Order: sequence, then structure tokens, then C-alpha cells
Amino acid sequence: MTATTLTILLLALGIGTSLTFVSSHWLLAWMGLEISTLAILPLMAQQHHPRAVEAATKYFLIQATAAAVLLFASTTNAWISGHWDIQQTSHPLPLTMITLALALKIGLAPLHSWQPEVLQGLELNTGVIMATWQKLAPFAILSQIQSPVPFLLTTLGIASIFIGGWGGLNQTQLRKVLGYSSIAHLGWMILVLQYSRPLALLALLLYIVVTYATFTLFMLKKATCVKTLFALGVKNPILTTLLPFLLMSLASLPPLTGFLAKLLILKELAKQGLALTATMAILGTLLSAFFYIRLSVATTLTLAPNISTGTAPWRLTSSRFTLPLSISSMLAIALLPLTPALIALLTY
Repeated sequence: MTATTLTILLLALGIGTSLTFVSSHWLLAWMGLEISTLAILPLMAQQHHPRAVEAATKYFLIQATAAAVLLFASTTNAWISGHWDIQQTSHPLPLTMITLALALKIGLAPLHSWQPEVLQGLELNTGVIMATWQKLAPFAILSQIQSPVPFLLTTLGIASIFIGGWGGLNQTQLRKVLGYSSIAHLGWMILVLQYSRPLALLALLLYIVVTYATFTLFMLKKATCVKTLFALGVKNPILTTLLPFLLMSLASLPPLTGFLAKLLILKELAKQGLALTATMAILGTLLSAFFYIRLSVATTLTLAPNISTGTAPWRLTSSRFTLPLSISSMLAIALLPLTPALIALLTY
């Protein structure tokens, strides 16, 4: 793929998402979603590998189905109420259909099964776009509509937390692990979305920062499965030290950045009197924490056989550009001290 083609596709990806951000009309928001979907498909299939083509085909079929349901629901809402304004949508039937269509688009359980399979067939540099940027536009629409029926978003959130944790337990492919991690984190965001939209947005932004840092590290070392982490200590001791911190941040352990979003969400759920929901969310997160710890053990406490008699790879000079990894890793690890400032920002 030429640089010009890549630039045009990335520009279309940004324009589609931005169009959805600024739209208050259902048709314009739908057009933005479709532009971003069509822009990422050539990026998915650029390697011409059968797995990549299969992933792009699956992604296209899923997104087309969700887009058709979304368009039908918005048309039904216009037929019932006589307007196309997103924030004025109030009838339970189109709201329920819209919520489920957007849940399918971002991969919420029980409409999640496509996401790990699609992510597994992609290159890491395309997978990070699908796991982060492609969540923004549907999430922006979800944050503008009302909850259609009581406990729908709560049910989707709890199901996503448990299925995301349960599905990642026996995975050996890092992209599938990150796919199930995405499902679990989205469950937390959807859980608090109906009570505090700024807090849900904060959780999404922190998830994007930590996930981008993790993907960038895997891209730097071309790691795609757990067994490639065994030799990471021999090839690069610094990354061996950094990766467990990123994984523990994804697991939301203090004092790392990932703990910040979960702490504020649990505080909001407790304020709403949802102690049982908060307890179930914590129990579901324990499942996710297990496979993050398993990856950390594979990285730091498991050594690959070393039969090389040459210069250690980490002593050789590297020409790779590591500034994005440095900045995102710092944000993914050290933002917890800013909690009081963020709480004040969310309050006022």
C-alpha cells in the first residue's frame, strides 16, 4: 500500500469518526459510522493473507448488519416521532434496537464473538486501530441517547465483564487476549454510562491509552503469542520490565493508571446504591486479572533456552522509533496521582 493511499484511508477514518462526533442528526451519524467502517477495511486486508481477508470479511458483515439495524431503528423513530434528532429519541422500541446495534458494533457481550476472531486475523498496527479508535464513534452515540429499558445497559455491562474475563483465560494468542480485554473494559464503561457520562468517557480514554501502549510494545518486538514473551528478557530487559506494569494497569491494580477508572466507577455505583452490581463487576474483573498475571509471569519468570554465543541483542543499537511507546507507557502507568484533579473536573 502506497503512502498516498494510506494517508487517504487514515484521513477518511478520522473524518468518519469526527462526523459522528459532531452530528445531531441520525442520518449524518450513520454516514460517519459507515465512512469509518469502509476506510478501515482496506487497512485490514492490505497483507492479502487468508486470515486477514477473512477478518476483513467478518468485520464488514458484522458492521453492515449493525448499520442496517441502526438505520432501520432511526427510520422507525422518525416515523413514530417525526424528527431525526439523536437526543430527542425517546420511544423504547427504536432505542432498544439502536442500543443493541451499537453494542454489536463495539463488541459488547452477548454480541461479542466476532471481535477476538477478527482481531486475531489482523496485523498489530491495524488491530490497535480497531481496538481503540473504532470504539469512539459508536460510544459517542451511546452517550447521547437515553437508556431504553431499565437494566439493559447494566445487563450488557455485567455480561461483558464476565465473558471478557472468562474468554481470555485459556488464550495463547496475544491479540485474542487483548480482544477479550477490550470486551471486559467496555463492560465497565457501559455499566456507568447511564449514571455518569463524563466518567464513562474518562474510562474510555484511559483504556485507549493503556491499550495503545500495550499494542505498541507488542509491535516493537513483533510478539503475537504467549511463547514469544519467554525470550523477551534476553532480547530487551527494559521492555521485560515495562510490560508487566502495562498488563497490571490493564488489570486495574493500584497504584497504576488503570485503577483510576475502576475506582471512580465503583464510587459512582456505590453512590447510586448499586452495591450488588459493583460486587459482581469486581468479581468479573478477577477473571481478567488472572490472565494478565499469567502473561506477566510468562514475561518475567519464564526463561527461554539461550544457546546463542553472540552479542546479546539488547546490547545492539536499535533504529526503531520508540517515542510513542515512551509517552503512552508513562501515561498508562503514572496517572493515578492526578485522581483529585480528575474528580474535580468530573464534578464541575
